[in-house]
Amino acid sequence: MKICIFCSANDNINVEYFRRTEELGQWAAQNGHMIVFGGCDMGLMECVAKAAKNAGGMTIGVVPSKVEERGHLSENVDVHIPCDNLNDRKALMMMQSDVFIALPGGIGTLDEIFTVAASATIGYHGKDVILYNIGGFWDSLIAMLNDLDKKGMIRGEWKKHIKVATNLQEIIDLI
Repeated sequence: MKICIFCSANDNINVEYFRRTEELGQWAAQNGHMIVFGGCDMGLMECVAKAAKNAGGMTIGVVPSKVEERGHLSENVDVHIPCDNLNDRKALMMMQSDVFIALPGGIGTLDEIFTVAASATIGYHGKDVILYNIGGFWDSLIAMLNDLDKKGMIRGEWKKHIKVATNLQEIIDLI
């Protein structure tokens, strides 16, 4: 299976996020799954790729030109897929991946989550996004989605396309 990871490229974040990301990357590699990621050498992106590689796994880096121009291409990319911008990156990641896991992240991660989920609701694919809710990181987003649902703003059930897991075993059970 190709598991796409959406996550932060920041280094100065909670150490628990790195620990759980490393655990996920190791598990994926040990179970024969490939990691699809943004190809950046910083933050949780680098952490998951390095963990997968160190455990004998393979990675696919979908890398926008701006990341490469700034010298931040990860050395842990096995298959390098260059792209022009973030829209191309998301489209290529969706084509390459079977499931998506959103680790803690910021605006870019939110953009990726909602692009994949919105595409699924329209019927472009049937792939899930799993929010890895480490230490309650996604609690406010989950509350917002529930509020939107209560107000009638979400057609259908958002939990049909966006799942929530609080630990690795729950991720394993979902995929």
